[in-house]
Amino acid sequence: MPRYLTMVRIDENNAPAEGPSDELMQRMGALIEEMTKAGVLLDTAGLTPTSQGKRVRYEKGEITVTDGPFTESKEVIGGYAILQAKDEAEVLEWTKRFLKVHEDHWTVTSEVREIAEG
Repeated sequence: MPRYLTMVRIDENNAPAEGPSDELMQRMGALIEEMTKAGVLLDTAGLTPTSQGKRVRYEKGEITVTDGPFTESKEVIGGYAILQAKDEAEVLEWTKRFLKVHEDHWTVTSEVREIAEG
């Protein structure tokens, strides 16, 4: 079965300052448990804010390291999941369910990409 990477994109500048509510985390936990029992979810995690990150760039033979936050970024990857499903349609259904656990004041985008095997 194919595997897919879903990258959860958020706008750090407009995300709720208090972070996810307890209710959101409970709904997300229940969905994650359901996905794990269904054998679809292989791995998932949230990521720390870009203020704690680094960017390493290779250009014209030179390496540069830039400390976060990355103010020029409109959206950043806030988390990820690796899913295994029979096809892209199934992964899209799980991804839609994940997005719907968020309250209306969130703006969240998930980019879904199949993992190239071999």
